[in-house]
Amino acid sequence: MKRAYTDEHAAAGVNAALPEIETWPNQYRGYEIEIVMPEFTSVCPKTGLPDFGRLVLRYVPDRSCLELKSYKMYLLAYRDLGIFQENAVNRVLADVVRAANPIRATVVGEFSPRGGLATLVTANWTRAGKTPRKATRGKR
Repeated sequence: MKRAYTDEHAAAGVNAALPEIETWPNQYRGYEIEIVMPEFTSVCPKTGLPDFGRLVLRYVPDRSCLELKSYKMYLLAYRDLGIFQENAVNRVLADVVRAANPIRATVVGEFSPRGGLATLVTANWTRAGKTPRKATRGKR
């Protein structure tokens, strides 16, 4: 019996070339940033149909903050990318961690219903041995 979904479908988009997420030096400590993309889109690698959703990134920066325009351009690159919803959320988290090396980060993808089913995907990352420091201002 042939599987409807292949290993190629499952791996689609996971290693695709995407725009770089730029950062800038963080000046403060001990706070959280939330960035919401209310109209996130990607493409199902099996059907070619669009996936629509809301993507929320929450992170506690350490030495770097994400530059918003580059992050937006990065997310817009998913528009034509064939990738499963679960992989998209985990890929965004991995790329944010690689770019900014935050203390902790969470990405939540709330995808619009298809066939009566809505999907909520949450991926978390915490740097080992790192906890948020007391809020201070100035050089480190």
